[in-house]
Amino acid sequence: MSLPLVLLHALPLDSSLWDAAAGALRARGRRVLTPDQCGFGSAPPPHGSPSLDLVADGLARELDRQGIGEVALAGCSMGGYVAMAFLRRHPDRVRALALLAARGTADSAAAAGQRLRFAEAVLDDSARAGLVAATTPSLLGATTRARRPHLTARVTDLALAARPRSVAWAQRAIAARTDSTATLRAADVPAVVVIGAEDELVSLDEACRTAKALPRGRLVVLPGVGHLAPLEAPEATAEILTELLAHAESTAAGAVVRAGAEAAAC
Repeated sequence: MSLPLVLLHALPLDSSLWDAAAGALRARGRRVLTPDQCGFGSAPPPHGSPSLDLVADGLARELDRQGIGEVALAGCSMGGYVAMAFLRRHPDRVRALALLAARGTADSAAAAGQRLRFAEAVLDDSARAGLVAATTPSLLGATTRARRPHLTARVTDLALAARPRSVAWAQRAIAARTDSTATLRAADVPAVVVIGAEDELVSLDEACRTAKALPRGRLVVLPGVGHLAPLEAPEATAEILTELLAHAESTAAGAVVRAGAEAAAC
């Protein structure tokens, strides 16, 4: 049985971020789950103090509901931070990990402060449209903005449609997240870190440090791509995840063979 793959979306978007990549993966016969998170898309508004742990535990409950145990996790931006929270809280359920446009460290004080100011501003009805217009283009690479302006329009529409309180809650939760370096170092699973060469929010150096923290991690840099690889380069993203799944499944099969051989030798 193939390993289920969970795809976690970025802020302030919803699971439609993954539509094209998920379609390509399903066409390869993969079981793919694309849940909406913490008040985005069809997900109900979050309750409780902002915390990515709440989102991670909610995902665990949903997997339980569907009778799914172990999974491969792939998260883009906020989705990557949720994936790291899930890995910390439910490590035995993660068989493979893909982090796209997500750093393993916590926010600096300056970055956290910027997120908290954004969270306040997005709740202001008079300022929201201007705030979205000013910040959304940075989610896409310069090449994408120049050659595919319809993607900028699509992302802007999704950002405007997002519930302001959900956006504010998520920004506060991301600002409060802990450093995940130790969690990544303990994750002895096939892993890949993906960064767009034109990402304006996460640097190549940060992506390199995240990949190096993973014992079995590798770094993939996508040329001409910004912060949203699943949207900007869905086929390349699907290919990367296909390779990751194949690696995870072959590793598991090898472990079963080795265990059988050891048992026979006893």
